[in-house]
Amino acid sequence: MSSVSAPNVRGVDSPGRRTVFSICGMCVARCPIEVTVENGRVTWLRGNPNDKAIGESMCGRGGAAIPFEYDDERPQTPLIRTGARGAGRWRRASWDEALDYICDKLREVVAEMGPRGIALSDRGGPFTDLSRGFVQALGSPNYFDHDSSCARNTNNAIRSLTGYGRGAIGFDIKNCKHLVLWGRNLAESIKVKEAKEFMGAIARGMRCTYIDPRVSTTACKATRHWQIRPNSDYALNLAILHEVLKREIYDKAFVERYVTGMDYLRAAVRDTTPEWQEPHTGIPAAEVRAFVDEIAADAPQVIFHTGWMTARHKQSFYVSRTALILNALMGSFDVKGGIVLAKTPEDVGRKSLKKLIDRSPKVKEPRADGAGTTRPQWDPVAGMAHQIYRAIETGDPYPVGAYLAYRHDPLTCMPDPPALQKALDKLKLLVAIDVNYSETAWFADVILPETTYLERANILAQNNGGRPNFGMRDQAVAPRFDSRPAWWIFREILRRMGPLAHGDALDFETIEELWDYQLEGTGVTVAQLREKGFVSLADAPWFFPRDKIPFKTPTGKFEIESEVMKQAGLPSLAPFQPRAVPTGDRFHLMFGHAPVMTGGQSLNNPILGDLAGPNPLWINDGRAKALGIGDGDEVLISSPAYSAWMTARVTPLIHPDAVFMFHGFGRTVPLQTRACGLGVADQRLQHGMLYEYDPAGGANAMTETIVQIKRKGA
Repeated sequence: MSSVSAPNVRGVDSPGRRTVFSICGMCVARCPIEVTVENGRVTWLRGNPNDKAIGESMCGRGGAAIPFEYDDERPQTPLIRTGARGAGRWRRASWDEALDYICDKLREVVAEMGPRGIALSDRGGPFTDLSRGFVQALGSPNYFDHDSSCARNTNNAIRSLTGYGRGAIGFDIKNCKHLVLWGRNLAESIKVKEAKEFMGAIARGMRCTYIDPRVSTTACKATRHWQIRPNSDYALNLAILHEVLKREIYDKAFVERYVTGMDYLRAAVRDTTPEWQEPHTGIPAAEVRAFVDEIAADAPQVIFHTGWMTARHKQSFYVSRTALILNALMGSFDVKGGIVLAKTPEDVGRKSLKKLIDRSPKVKEPRADGAGTTRPQWDPVAGMAHQIYRAIETGDPYPVGAYLAYRHDPLTCMPDPPALQKALDKLKLLVAIDVNYSETAWFADVILPETTYLERANILAQNNGGRPNFGMRDQAVAPRFDSRPAWWIFREILRRMGPLAHGDALDFETIEELWDYQLEGTGVTVAQLREKGFVSLADAPWFFPRDKIPFKTPTGKFEIESEVMKQAGLPSLAPFQPRAVPTGDRFHLMFGHAPVMTGGQSLNNPILGDLAGPNPLWINDGRAKALGIGDGDEVLISSPAYSAWMTARVTPLIHPDAVFMFHGFGRTVPLQTRACGLGVADQRLQHGMLYEYDPAGGANAMTETIVQIKRKGA
């Protein structure tokens, strides 16, 4: 194999001052940005001023991209493991050697298990046509994103009702009169546009009902906060639906035109009165009725947010599903101030980007997780990652021997890392492609360093929405180390696999050549994209005619009684299943993200780690007093196989049944010197939870974890 060459770089070493429009890569929101480069070095970042919704705004994580770019504590060259997995023994390798090593192992897997024995997972988002196209070109059906530990319940709930995925559902918060949130912490969230719209809407008088066992910043901004008992939100939703139907305060014209299954819904909520839910949730029945009065007055400019991180409990799917049903009953679909169905370029008379995944034959083999086949209720586009780990461990339904984790760190984001390591240790090949030394990278056989988002160009992104657009992440500066962009890495692997892969799928010499392919027939040029960073395909937000909303279900309607759920043998609305209330020194473990952190990738950042501060354990003041715990005391938090010391934050701002901690701490990679050993990893406390999941929606049931708390010296 001849030596590889670096991808061509467009003017990144040119002297002087210039600006580059791009897309931020410091979290999954991927906001449009403007990058200032002086003499080949990034000197300033801000939001893309051409995007009026964001303007020049940028969150703390986005602003910390410069110190990350010029930090040396990240992978600098390909590494091949020389010791046991996780032992931290590596040798540097050239790209030729590392790629040949990977492809030799892939050939072994294909010879023994077939192409379906290869799997890849990534973070999801607007660039997945690349990774999905790569996996398909290898002949495997097993592409996954990270959403089994995040939003798969929401996605599959939306799909069962509307036929659309989560990405096709938007929220017109700017014009909303009443926003209802189940733990969606917008004021501290990862989306600058959403946070700005939320604060602006609150300032102009929008009502917000926020439902969360913890008092977050969003709770402080809301007009109503319900400190609900952990994992009981489905009961609350059933009671709200009962009251709406009993009083017939719904949009009868919209329901008659679009909604099927109303008799099924009436039967499901016949007995779920506000009084019935009160002992389950702790929410007074009178408050539920007052809330229903408000949403009736504000409809259809009412949004019941379907959620973001919904990998919580085993009925989270039904929480998202009932939230969306409430949107339908209020007639808030595709109206100003309500739910906005994403429009494709074709909807506004334009043409979509050409897809890379269409450059290789579709794979006929079933997915290892059964998504779309044995589990028809699970979306087969991205699947359920915990089930690929089960297949790796057990060989059921078939063996999987090679796994590539691309910008995805399952040993941080999935429950019970020791159980996951047990599965991953059965692999013939584990590859991590990342800009960080992730926990998964440290356990891998090969680490391939991807260029940072400031050092690389990605494939173009098509952003469907009220006003669809194409977006560009352009390269701002030359790579500091011996790293490569993902499109080039995937291309080189396909080339080396020869006849065992469809190399034509990504056979582009430059990123500009790839972009030109994507843009064929769209009427948009690379030059236009570089001029502003994006090209809008409509002059203003566009709504479907009120009598022509195109639901994509088997019936063409909004399906309360879902055909997909029937195929799966599951109820469209299951009876509420109350959880046992933990007592004594036992609590539900809840977790969330600090405003300046993105999962586990931020703690080692030279600025963000300091801003994040310590990771205290929030515990209710009444429960703490009974256990003799004072604010600032050291406490031992324990699950059956793991325990750690934390500092107690005693407060009334957390429900008595729960304790809360921030996610992303407890790093173990010694090369991350600022983060290693700092704080406690919540996922390690989630013992036995890797394969505990919502059977309908598929996502992990993380907040069903029970922990014990003891004061030091008790």
